[in-house]
Amino acid sequence: MQQEKTPFEHACLLNGWAKTSDAPAGTADSHSIHCPCCREAIEGLAALDRATRALRAAECPDTHGLANRVINAVRAEVRLGTLLMLNDPGQDLRIAESAAAKVLRRAADTVTGTRAASCRLSPSKGGHVAHIVAITVAAKLDKPLREQAEAVRQAVLHAAEHVLGLAVTTVNVDVNDVLEPSRVPVGERSGLSDR
Repeated sequence: MQQEKTPFEHACLLNGWAKTSDAPAGTADSHSIHCPCCREAIEGLAALDRATRALRAAECPDTHGLANRVINAVRAEVRLGTLLMLNDPGQDLRIAESAAAKVLRRAADTVTGTRAASCRLSPSKGGHVAHIVAITVAAKLDKPLREQAEAVRQAVLHAAEHVLGLAVTTVNVDVNDVLEPSRVPVGERSGLSDR
């Protein structure tokens, strides 16, 4: 157990602090050399000074890089969206909107000359199990847009019913961009809708 310091020892500590902070390195008076209290205080203060200087000299952490990593992790987080009822009256089966939208975008991508951009599902009016799909695509102009939109609509309806078991009453197709013939390489079509 450490004994309480006497007023003389407190004076020595203050003296040691003053000598450490004011004196040039390597200089000491006879008192600080011979006084065990001052010597201990000076050694401790010198170690503290070295540690403080080392911390000040160390590079600050890259807060911008840390912020980018946090933002990327948040963006990568899977957001399920609304849970949609499947068309199975005997069961309480549901699918996340994000999962259903991914399947429907892939179905739209199977139509030659189109690429799905976004897909949203919402409940139809008055229908608890029936849904409306709004899908946005980019399309080539090598066929009439009306034919391409109808092909996308049929592909989405088929995937909704036969792949997901989702009752869909309406598929609204919006073409928001034109694809140049070279913008959709044949080998890359399968990876376009992995979003």
